[in-house]
This record gives sequence, C-alpha cells and structure tokens, in this order.
Amino acid sequence: MQYTKEQLNSILKQPGPLDLANVDLGGADLNGANLQGAYLVGADLGSANLTGANLTRALLWGAHLKEANLSGANLGGAGLDRADLGKADLSGADLNGAVLKGAKYDQNTRWPAGFDPTAAGAIFEGTRKS
Repeated sequence: MQYTKEQLNSILKQPGPLDLANVDLGGADLNGANLQGAYLVGADLGSANLTGANLTRALLWGAHLKEANLSGANLGGAGLDRADLGKADLSGADLNGAVLKGAKYDQNTRWPAGFDPTAAGAIFEGTRKS
C-alpha cells in the first residue's frame, strides 16, 4: 500500500514510535520527518526523500533504501542490518552508533566524509572503480 501525502502527514503526527514495518514508502517526501525509534523493518523507502529526517534508534533491518536521499539525516544508533543502501545518499548523515551489519551498498552510495562502511559491517556489492 502506498500512502498519500495527507495520510503520511496524519501518520507522522501520531505520538510515540511508529510501526511502519513492511510499508511501501517508496518515493515519499519525508524531508525533516521525526521517525525517532520508528519500526521500519522491511519497509520500502526506495527513492524516498529523508533529507534531515530524525531516524535516531530507528529499526531499518532489511529496509529497501536504494536511491534514498538521507543527506543530513540523524541515524544515530539506528539498526540498518541487511538494509539495501545502493545508490543512497548518506552525505552529511549522522551514523554515530548505527549498526550496518550486512547492509549492502555499491559504488554510487554516498557516505559522510571519513566514514568507512566496510569497517562498520556493510557489504560492498558492485563494481569497484579502478
């Protein structure tokens, strides 16, 4: 199920951590959204705009984040285990304490300056630039 902008706005106003497991939010505009502690396991966030979103301690295990814009997002303490980060833009994101064990990324994934995704447990899948 894909949500309309009005439905998304209503959901985001709910108190407490949100349960959005396996929800299709592909292409959604979640710029600056407060998703702190949200349960986004298996969610489709492909091509979503999560610029500046608060995803502190959110659980994104196995989430589809391919081509998502997470620039400037706060992912401190977030669980990104086995997430698909191919072509995702995480430039300027706060990944302090984030768990990326088994998360997949490619040569087009953009990371914060100085961040080493392999050391954080992420797995490179793609073609290395020569």
